[in-house]
Amino acid sequence: MNIVIAVLIFTVIIVIHELGHFLLAKKNGVGVIEFSVGMGPRIITLAKTKTGLKTVFFISQDKFEQREDWKDITKYSWKLFPIGGSCMMLGEDEANPSPDAFNNKGVWARISVIFAGPLFNFILAFVLSLFIVGLAGYDKPVISQLEPGFPMEEAGFLVGDEITAINGKHIFISREISNIMQFNPLSGKPVEITYVRNGEKAVAQVVPKEVEGGYRLGFGYGGSYEKTGPAGLVKYGLIEVKYWIELTIESLGQLITGKVSAKEVAGPVGIVGMVGNAVDAGKSYGLLNVIAVILRMSILISANLGVMNLLPIPALDGGRLVFLLIEAFRGRPIDREKEGMVHFAGLVVLMLFMVFVMYNDITRLL
Repeated sequence: MNIVIAVLIFTVIIVIHELGHFLLAKKNGVGVIEFSVGMGPRIITLAKTKTGLKTVFFISQDKFEQREDWKDITKYSWKLFPIGGSCMMLGEDEANPSPDAFNNKGVWARISVIFAGPLFNFILAFVLSLFIVGLAGYDKPVISQLEPGFPMEEAGFLVGDEITAINGKHIFISREISNIMQFNPLSGKPVEITYVRNGEKAVAQVVPKEVEGGYRLGFGYGGSYEKTGPAGLVKYGLIEVKYWIELTIESLGQLITGKVSAKEVAGPVGIVGMVGNAVDAGKSYGLLNVIAVILRMSILISANLGVMNLLPIPALDGGRLVFLLIEAFRGRPIDREKEGMVHFAGLVVLMLFMVFVMYNDITRLL
């Protein structure tokens, strides 16, 4: 059951990504050859021809390409393996004289089509965030515990104080405190903490004390969820998306700088395991908690996919956007053949990296 849930999450998120490409392609007059859900052989294909709606089951690739009544119209397919989806556009990767071909459209039209995929992932993450904040509320960044004799208590903090900033970085939810502590480890330097007590704002400098080779402030936080009105729902929905985007970017930074090993990167198999573990952990707290867990995992994966696709890596949306932006500023495109070679090389590297990640996932399972 957990595998089914994970596959559904993946499929919905990828289909929404491809839907972004599809809708902006249609808006800009780009011919879409096929919009499909799933991968592999086609189970059912729909096409609106001049003589009406046509439905075909289990059509082969050859017949799909040869049907005369299907030329120049969009086909919609449901494929055998329920993982992912695709939006195949006319003239996207090859020269095509048709005025509807992707590469024959204006550069800003093409930029909007490519950018729409990641954008729709962020929109999906925001919509799901509205549900999670409406369901559970937002995790208020309040101090829940103070350790006697540690710096936070000695600096005069009290349980119930709301932390609003650490070293100038604004805090809206308690999980942001975890991010700051994780990506900016404490040292002997003072930490500036802004907080609110009884409606009054105050600032304190707290010097961590060294304990067992590390540094600690000596406080606990979070665990308190607060419901909010419509305006707060939108605000904290956006903050939820911002949190996951920042977490993804910070984690990538740690990977690039070598602070996190590439062996710790999780692929589809690893994420299925994470989803399964999270769902199992939430079952003991009831159905609503399971729903909340699924929503949070969906937000994480959707925001992660949006960020990853915007990286300036050939073959990804971000890599394509780099070439399009260069074209926009220089007034003419880079040689299509050379661009195609760069994207192909990027695709090969990405496939090799995915094999490496899958290997890591499987070895962790075993």
